[in-house]
Amino acid sequence: MKTLFTLAMASVLSFSALANADDDLMALSDVNSNFKKINVLLKEGVGNAKIVILDEDGKKLHQRKVHVKGDDLMVPYNLDDLPCGEYQVKISTEDEEVVYTVETKERPIAPADLPLMAYGKLIDDNSINLTVIGLLEPGVDVKVKTEKGGRVIHEEFIDQPEGFKKDFSFKGINPEEVYLELTDAIGRTRIIHF
Repeated sequence: MKTLFTLAMASVLSFSALANADDDLMALSDVNSNFKKINVLLKEGVGNAKIVILDEDGKKLHQRKVHVKGDDLMVPYNLDDLPCGEYQVKISTEDEEVVYTVETKERPIAPADLPLMAYGKLIDDNSINLTVIGLLEPGVDVKVKTEKGGRVIHEEFIDQPEGFKKDFSFKGINPEEVYLELTDAIGRTRIIHF
């Protein structure tokens, strides 16, 4: 009876070890991407492993062997020099292999890093039109300056949200003899010559 019980216990333990073998590496690893950065996390218990980065055609881009001992290991990859798209991360040990698919994409440009969108056009011999769009905060300082010498002949603060259109008329000054210098509320600038 004791032998039968020992044999049954050994069978149960062997079967449970086999059942969990396929899930071990998946449970002990993780891969995520943030724009064009990929992080491979290997948890304690992985031991010796090989990490391979493949492009969407299966071409090997990078290979690295690591040993996870004691603490979890984070292995970062920077794909800034590669095109956006799907990549595969293959993690393998002596017993198992898992493949993760990740997608990289460009980091969006922050609105404050975009240029001030302002346009000017001549209306007639005495007038110009200014159009400003896409303001993040209300307020644009408009300076009208002379082409010769850069002297300010008119300055105005226009406190409109999102954007505006405004005509400027000059007596005795040709609009081609002036330019506009604009600064918005977050410090973006634009100079418009006619």
